[in-house]
Amino acid sequence: MDDSHGEYRQDGLPKAVSVLAVCAHPDDESFGLGATLATFADLGSSTAVLCFTLGEASTLGADTPELGRVRAGELADAAVELGVDQVELLDFPDGGLSDQPLGLLARHIQRVGERVRADLLLVFDEGGITGHADHCRATNAALAIGKEIDLPVLAWALPEFVADTLRGEFGAPFIGRSVEEVDFLIPVDRGRQKKAIARHASQATDNPVLRRRLQLQGDQEAFRWLSSPQR
Repeated sequence: MDDSHGEYRQDGLPKAVSVLAVCAHPDDESFGLGATLATFADLGSSTAVLCFTLGEASTLGADTPELGRVRAGELADAAVELGVDQVELLDFPDGGLSDQPLGLLARHIQRVGERVRADLLLVFDEGGITGHADHCRATNAALAIGKEIDLPVLAWALPEFVADTLRGEFGAPFIGRSVEEVDFLIPVDRGRQKKAIARHASQATDNPVLRRRLQLQGDQEAFRWLSSPQR
């Protein structure tokens, strides 16, 4: 394994005392980052989630009254399953993060990061995994503040074959990374992630794309450094 980006645990994860996951919507922390957050927590890292929106514009569960409030409760329950220590849920407009000043979003990340003493930011890969503009904006905000205050930013990524398969089967605009673009892979146990996903009932009940993605990923997660730690 290339160790040029810093020190790694024996399981392959980078060493971190406090991890802050930066997300756009409730369920991103579980559907995408859940296995990784659970692994960090199991290994003794403090974990926190900053979520920018209530997810009120989702087409899944759109017939649910007060969907934003429901999803806020789902996020809180899922965080317990993942062993997340702190959750900060903001109410920026779902679907409108790209209209928000990048500096404003970055300052929220800085504020929460200072509170939880984060030494690692965990985000969706550039391109937002699915191309979702909110995902992209959340990642860009984390990268902006990470570079400003010298805080490493680690991105969860999809292997190219997973993204290609999902695009072919569902027409879903997933963005994958080649072997050369991935910095490292880690083995994960998806048990706690799946329990957290189940807590997001409004979004997970009728979600065949999610089920197929997890099947394709198996027991591995891929990562890229967007801003690597200093040695």
